[in-house]
Amino acid sequence: MNSEIQKLLNNLISVENLSSSLYLAMSAYMATKNYTGMSHWLRLQAEEERTHMLKLIDYVTDRGGTVEILNVPTQQATFGTPLETFSKVLEHEKYVTKTYRDSYDYANQIDQQTAILLQDFLREQVDEEAQAQKIVDRLTLAQNNASAILLLDQELGNRTGGTAPAGG
Repeated sequence: MNSEIQKLLNNLISVENLSSSLYLAMSAYMATKNYTGMSHWLRLQAEEERTHMLKLIDYVTDRGGTVEILNVPTQQATFGTPLETFSKVLEHEKYVTKTYRDSYDYANQIDQQTAILLQDFLREQVDEEAQAQKIVDRLTLAQNNASAILLLDQELGNRTGGTAPAGG
């Protein structure tokens, strides 16, 4: 495996590990606020990011590369209101998309096989951002209406894995 591609993939492994850790911390925070549906949604999101990390690890090892698991920074313990929390989710997903886009652009020049793998992640990022945006939009619409927020919380609790449903 090309050393630059290995470095790029190890960076993406770190991004996915960070994402999983961040969403797990957010899930725990939402649970302490009794937003059990939002906590559930975020917990499944953390698991999904871990699955992405494992897929990248398998790809590196299958190609004869060396995986480097870097330390994940300690996550904060509080994230504010549900709207503030999911705004951070959206911001993070945009960061992840940019990281994959930049990685794809680089890989596409020197390793087509890796570029194809990254293209799959980029396709999924479209949905990741759309789902986060939909939740943010609905929380913005709800404003401080406790009933509306609790209804959305209940709806997010229905997520069963895979792609994250957010009302449609």
